[in-house]
Amino acid sequence: MEHSRADGHRTDSPGRGGSAGVPADQATVRRSNLALVLRHVSAYGPCSRSAVAVATGLNKTTVTSLVSELQARGLVKETGPQHAGSVGRPSVALVLDGSRIGALGVEVNVDYIAAFATDLAGRVLADRRIGFDAMGSSPERSLDELALMVERTVADLDRLGVALAGITVAVPGLIDTNTGTVVVAPNLGWHGVAVAERLSQADIRASIPIAVDNDANLAALAEFTSGVAAGTPDLVYLTGEVGVGGGIISGGRLLSGADGFAGEVGHVMVDPSGERCRCGRIGCWETKVGLAALVRMATPDRAYGTGGQVVRDPEERLAEIEQRWAEGDPRVDAALAKVGRWLGRGAAVLVNLFNPRVIVLGGYFAKLADRIVPAAREEMAGLGMTGAADRCRFVASNLGFGAASRGAAGVVVERALSDPTAIAIRHPSHPWRREEPPDDPSVPTPRWTPPVRRPAPAPSPASI
Repeated sequence: MEHSRADGHRTDSPGRGGSAGVPADQATVRRSNLALVLRHVSAYGPCSRSAVAVATGLNKTTVTSLVSELQARGLVKETGPQHAGSVGRPSVALVLDGSRIGALGVEVNVDYIAAFATDLAGRVLADRRIGFDAMGSSPERSLDELALMVERTVADLDRLGVALAGITVAVPGLIDTNTGTVVVAPNLGWHGVAVAERLSQADIRASIPIAVDNDANLAALAEFTSGVAAGTPDLVYLTGEVGVGGGIISGGRLLSGADGFAGEVGHVMVDPSGERCRCGRIGCWETKVGLAALVRMATPDRAYGTGGQVVRDPEERLAEIEQRWAEGDPRVDAALAKVGRWLGRGAAVLVNLFNPRVIVLGGYFAKLADRIVPAAREEMAGLGMTGAADRCRFVASNLGFGAASRGAAGVVVERALSDPTAIAIRHPSHPWRREEPPDDPSVPTPRWTPPVRRPAPAPSPASI
């Protein structure tokens, strides 16, 4: 059976619903109703069961059954009596729980590996980042290090009594989200790397679903939901790291493209007579605004290791550039102005194509925003379509280098809210034991089966 995704694509059902003797359409109805009730409580809690019934259009008996299942799954809890100012017995209020259910986002990038975990209520459970030379390591070595980060974080969550709902991995490259495979990641030197399959073999519970997606897409989702541009329906996020990527939110939805490859803006050709990029092409935007280009222009005497757009120790290089700027080095001023102009030229193309209201600058773009945005704004205004460019503004991300892992965890949260049946019912003495949900007198309930390990594409943020 197929189900529509929020972003308009269709995907095969992962097989979590339904069992023998339970019609698939009834299982789908119950799953949808669980999500409907959960989202209402999440958005409007504390609220009574009666209020949920009125708002959702479901009858009270069904709401009572659905709430019982959500409580059993640790997603909803009762709080104090709700006084509506009317005569009579106060109703018991419901609020989002999720304190025992965790979401984990991890990222592997050129020079670091990061992990960010949160519970479904938004409490941060883990936020760590370690330096690691993924660019200079084999894919196998990098994935071993990533798996170790995952194992340690899962163990930490276990000690907190938190069950993990899922893992999403952020990688800077083209991703086959259906299989969790990195098709190509030029700055990592990866080709056809089965990330989800490798992590599934690590020392973590086999029932935890694993997804893989592009780092810029996930960072864009983080900015849309909780960053400086939260709620802006039309925005572009630009990663400013060793590589340059883009995540595009259009009309409140993540724009992923037919194959999920949309947003590779760093490899748009802007100079046909320019330098060769690590992707093998000539004159990519990344060769003009990537960190390697800035390092070579700003610190030519210290430009070792930047051949082929590679930058070793990027944060140290960035700190050195900032120090030289503070000392009044004219080469740094000239380099920042030049990067700003090229940033503005590329931004003008993005404005003409996608008409965003905000371009969020991540990575080193954010750290140097005060020094590169003036030139970028001027260039964008001169080359972008009149009106559209004037109404678009640059803003510096406040999520730092953790935007992608934060967005990756957010995808897991969104998936749990969209399909509460993916969350195991917890047994008091055996937190990982699966149990059957309570029966609904009006709608037959499907038996819970472990989720099929098949990475799902990152959901649209339209309903987040």
